[in-house]
Amino acid sequence: MTVPSPPVPSPSAGSTPSADAPAPTRRWLPVGVVAGLVVLAMLVIVGLVVALSGDADRPPAPGAGAGEPMRASPAPSSVAPTTAAPLTAAPAPAFLKTIDYGPAPSGFPADPDPQSTVRPSEGLHPVDRTPVYDAPGGKPRAFLAPTISGVPLTMPIVERRSGWAAVLLPSANRTIGWVPPGDWETVPLRDLIVIERRSHRLIWLRDDKEMRSWRVTLGAPETPTPLGRSFVLGRSKLPGKVYANTDVFALGSLPENVDNLPTALRGAHIGIHAWHNDNSLGKYVSDGCIRLTRDAQRELLSEIAPGTTVVTVDR
Repeated sequence: MTVPSPPVPSPSAGSTPSADAPAPTRRWLPVGVVAGLVVLAMLVIVGLVVALSGDADRPPAPGAGAGEPMRASPAPSSVAPTTAAPLTAAPAPAFLKTIDYGPAPSGFPADPDPQSTVRPSEGLHPVDRTPVYDAPGGKPRAFLAPTISGVPLTMPIVERRSGWAAVLLPSANRTIGWVPPGDWETVPLRDLIVIERRSHRLIWLRDDKEMRSWRVTLGAPETPTPLGRSFVLGRSKLPGKVYANTDVFALGSLPENVDNLPTALRGAHIGIHAWHNDNSLGKYVSDGCIRLTRDAQRELLSEIAPGTTVVTVDR
């Protein structure tokens, strides 16, 4: 099943906010540059060109299949900021929507690497209502609040550019937004969850080392588990024994084929949760959510923090 109700607040597992991210400063050269400085600047430029001409290869994604040992994930994404002066952020109109549990506004760019298994090592937490843009220096499209449905919002940072940070957006699939320097702080992220759709495996990694893996149930053909990167938005408490009396992780992603869902679930998010029995493990029968055993879910609930990246891959 999908997760029909918003998450409720719960203590963050395994991570604490760091100090506010410092905003890059703008440096100005003197108007009168003497000839010696010009020569020095030319040498620096030549050195930068030489350094930038050899891009480092991206580490290969882990290739474990069903029954194979999981190899260590590539090194976490450091998302190093560029040295260029920060681009100016256009004022955001007050009438723009604040992203909540419902579908996010359109106009944002697609995730450039949706099935990457490189762990984002930092999350972004807004400390005030913060505009989010379609590009660095681009058009404001919405606002991000410090919480969604009372749960502190932390989004994985997947790129940095000119002082701006690109984050995986909540309430959207395979979509990023750009946040300018300002009212936000960073949170360290140590964990990564990989869902292998063909082999029905959930793999939990910490600091790029496999901790555990479990067989899972995934979405039926008419309501598939969405491919791509998302993240743990928070925890939900849902009534009844259908979830084995265990909390549910609500993810940032949404069902792909909303019209194929029961009416009551059309405002839901994709979730990771236990089920009242384990008969469907290894099958495609859910409404898009990831089901696993109660013991596995309880272990993840004790270890996984909001903002942790969850990537579903086609293998």
